Parts: sequence; C-alpha cells; structure tokens
Amino acid sequence: MYDLIIRGGTVIDGSGDARFVADVGVKAGKIAKIGDIAETAPQEIDASGKLVTPGWVDIHTHYDGQATWDPILAPSSWHGVTTVVMGNCGVGFAPVKPEDRDFLIELMEGVEDIPGAALSEGIDWTWESFPEYMDALDAMPRAIDVATQVPHGAIRAYVMGERCSTDYAPSKEEVDAMAALVREGVEAGALGFSASKTLLHKDIHGKYSPGTFSGNEEMLALGLGMKDLNNAVFELVSDHLGEDAEWEWVTEFQKQTGLTVTLIATTAPAYENGKMYNLAEQARKEGREIRPQAAGRPTGVLHGLQSSFHAFVGHPTWRAELADLDHEALVERLLDPKIKALILSEESVIKSGPMQDLARLMGQVFPLGENPNYEPDAEDSIAGIAEARGVDPMEVMYDLLAANGGKELFYQPLGGYQNYSLNGQKKLLEHPNVLFGLSDGGAHCGVIADAGMPTFIMTHWGRDRTKGDKMELEFIVNALTAKTAEVYGMFDRGLIREGLIADFNIIDFEALRLYRPEAIFDLPTGGRRLVQRAEGYEVTIKAGEVIFRNGEHTGALPGKLVRRSNIEAPVAIAAE
Repeated sequence: MYDLIIRGGTVIDGSGDARFVADVGVKAGKIAKIGDIAETAPQEIDASGKLVTPGWVDIHTHYDGQATWDPILAPSSWHGVTTVVMGNCGVGFAPVKPEDRDFLIELMEGVEDIPGAALSEGIDWTWESFPEYMDALDAMPRAIDVATQVPHGAIRAYVMGERCSTDYAPSKEEVDAMAALVREGVEAGALGFSASKTLLHKDIHGKYSPGTFSGNEEMLALGLGMKDLNNAVFELVSDHLGEDAEWEWVTEFQKQTGLTVTLIATTAPAYENGKMYNLAEQARKEGREIRPQAAGRPTGVLHGLQSSFHAFVGHPTWRAELADLDHEALVERLLDPKIKALILSEESVIKSGPMQDLARLMGQVFPLGENPNYEPDAEDSIAGIAEARGVDPMEVMYDLLAANGGKELFYQPLGGYQNYSLNGQKKLLEHPNVLFGLSDGGAHCGVIADAGMPTFIMTHWGRDRTKGDKMELEFIVNALTAKTAEVYGMFDRGLIREGLIADFNIIDFEALRLYRPEAIFDLPTGGRRLVQRAEGYEVTIKAGEVIFRNGEHTGALPGKLVRRSNIEAPVAIAAE
C-alpha cells in the first residue's frame, strides 16, 4: 500500500501544534497516512528518537542562474531545504533580449556577488520570454523544487534598454509594456514580482540597479499588472522603509492592488527603536497582507583569506604584492615577520564605510572557529581578544588571519550588533507578520555564507542560545515551512498532512550543527563560493524520494518547477 514508511519519529508537523510520535506513510509522492501503520513498505526508515519535520521552504534565494545548470542547488539542499524561491531583489535572467544577456549577468554579479564568468559559462540561453525561461527550468531534472518571481531589473532592461538604470521616467507606453510582461510571467507560473530601491544594489560598473529610482506610479502600475491573480506576491527591497512616506505608500499600494507585499529593509533607521516591528504590528492590526522579511541573525560579512574581504585589503603592501598570490603562497608570505611589520606599519587606502575606522571595526569582528558562535560577546571580538592580551587589535587580526593555514573566517554582523545581543532580532522574528527569509542561497559567493540559515535557526534559537530566551521548536518549524509556503500560495507543502507533498527532514537534533564556512571552487570556470556544511540531517526526502542521507546526495532527482497556484487559500490553512 505504501512506497515508504517513516517509523516512530517525533513529528513536528509545521502547523505550530505540539509534537507527537507517529508513523508516516507515503504513496506516489504524497503523504498517505499519519499514525500507527501496521502495513509494511518496500522502504522503511526508523526515525525513533529523531525529529520528523516538513522540508524547509526558503523564500529568498538567488539560484536564478545556478538552477539552469546545477541539479543539486547546494548549499541550500544540504540544509534540509526542499523548496527554494528565487527571482528576488529585482534581479534575474528573464525576459531578456540576446543583446542584454551580458547586462543581466553584470547586474547579478554586482548585486549578488555571483561570479560573472561562472554565469556566462554555465547559462545556456534557450529563452527570451519569461514563460520560455519557466519552461527551461521545468525541463531540467533536479533534487529539490524551485519557484521564481519576475524581476524588475530584467523587465526594465527589456522595455527601456540602456535607459533602464537611469532616473529617466518611462513613458505610459513603456509602463504599460512592463506591466504586461509582469502579468505574462505571473500567469505563466511566477509566484510574483520583485523590485529593488536600494542604493546598495549596483552592477559591476557601479550603475544602480534598474528600478532604484522608479516612481510610485510605475511601481503601482506593475503591481496592478498582477491584480486578481491569486497568490501573487510583490516583493520590495527599499532604503526608505524607516520613513513615514514610504510606509504610507506601501500601505496604499497594498490596498489598491490587493497583493501580499513582502518588505526587505536595507537601512539602519528601519530597525532602530523597533521601527520594523512596529510597522509589522501596524499592518497586523489593520489586517493588511504586508510581510517584512527578517533573517535569523544579522547578515554577516565574512573576513578571511578565502573570502573577498578582510581588514588589510586596502593596505598598500597587500594590494601591490599579495592580492594575486595563490592561497599557499599568500600564507607563507604573511608569516614572514618583515611582511607583517610592513603591513602593520601602513594605513588602509580605503577610507569609506567601516574601513574608515579599522580599530573601531575590530570590536565588531569575531573569529568563527570550528563551532561558529553567531551571538558572541564583546570579549570574543578581535578588539576584546586584543585587550585581554594587551596588544594592538590590528596585530591580533593579522595573526589570526594567517594562523592555521589561513583558513579561519571572521564574522562581522551588519545592521547593528552594538549591544552584543540578538534580543531585538528575536522580537522581530516572533512577530506574526514577519517571514523568515534572507538566506540568499546561491548569492554573495565571496563574502557571505548564510544559506545555512535554517540550520542556524534550528540550533541557535531552538537549542543552543545562552544569552536569552530560546524559541519553541514548533514555532521555528512552522516559520520555516507552512508559514513561508502559505504566503507564496504553495498550499501543497509545508505541513505533514495527508494529501500533501511528502517532503521531510529526519533530524538527529542533538547532533545538528553548522561547520565553519569554507571556500570551494566548483562553479563553472572554477569559480569560488563560500559554503557552510551541516551535520545532523540524517535523511532529507523530496516528494517521497530520499535525496540526501547524512549530507550525501543519493542521486535522486524528484524536484520540479513550482508554478503559481491560482486557487484561493484552503479554508483550513487560511484559518491557522
């Protein structure tokens, strides 16, 4: 009767309800029974003493290029993710005219730090329109499911050409053409539309991302292009979410379009004094489908010899003599006392951002070690270590950078960590309108490794935190599964319920851990990316097939393209 039975696991079903012990039977890729199962199956897994959860649904990734050549979609798939949503932050690869392909690659490289050479080599451009891109994704076997959104950057480039990145106001005809393309993409199965209005997002030439200066009228017209398409989501990345005028516009936009709006704030004012929490609470009280996204911890730049950044990249000797050396030769030179003395005697030529005060920055930079701690104390910082040793912080930074083969990485949390506590982050994450997101899987290959965010959330917030309250595992699993799936209209997953897709993680929770990030060189053309591996996911199952055992891919490729569902939310889900 069953193809697979998971025996005796502790089920946390994604609903937020209390865990329970049960067998789970699977037939034809769907969950067929939950409870005591007397029958047998060709494949049975003993999950006694283990957690059985739905597969994670990660709504903020950037696998837009990688998904066209890589069937595994690691590192997200290493961390129990069985569904990813890409096309975020207004960047992606469709629609595209042949002459604009390089522009979209350079935009993705600049905004998301994905090597352009890897994208150029890896992408086989078999599409022009967004529906054709969807079909290309649909045709490729893969381990996990992928879904995507229509990106503003590609839409603007397609319609406006070279003017797409300027503050030129498009004509009504151009706006209408963009709105039609948005609708075409969403009708073809995109889960929604994404746009970016942050000065942080630039292409490799320093040009701002298309749409950065788009007026409210253009944004509204593109949103109205999706009006009456059930489950369509509008994602906005903005520098202005701490400002009253932007919030007023967002609420009016949501009212006029009827869309679910998910927000990503990029500036400190949006988080100061609980601002983003207060906006989420206002939306909740007014009954508005406005959903801020928040990461499980502040996004962190990784300093190190294997990353693209560290405290000495602006020092003259580094730039002139060391920057182009291979890793082994670099470590050897750094261990030379003469080189050390020379570099420490110099000042960085970079005087912008955090680099303008390196000594102060060292109070916000933390060695990760073999067991990364993402909520460290002041004494764990480079400055704290230096004070304890009675030496200069820059000397400590140098010594640790070169030690142990130069493989150490150092965490610099962005967005404020002055109080050395994540209490504010916890409060935001627990708000009912806030979505767990921003893992950025597939992106920021040289300086960030946050694709393991689900594993961090499970371990830190669910088990290991010592500096304050933890979160209930039932809440965490709900936030990583049913909640994200429901907001994006994927009602067939995210819960362990009969009739839904059989996506599971079987987790040895006590053994669950994150390793220190590492650099690997497996992108097309040998491109580098920083990844973080995990331990404790004994089995990950996608649509009833075991795709990973203890971190190793089994060879199974049951994953598919997820197209937007036009049905209304089932009553049982909508009521939760």
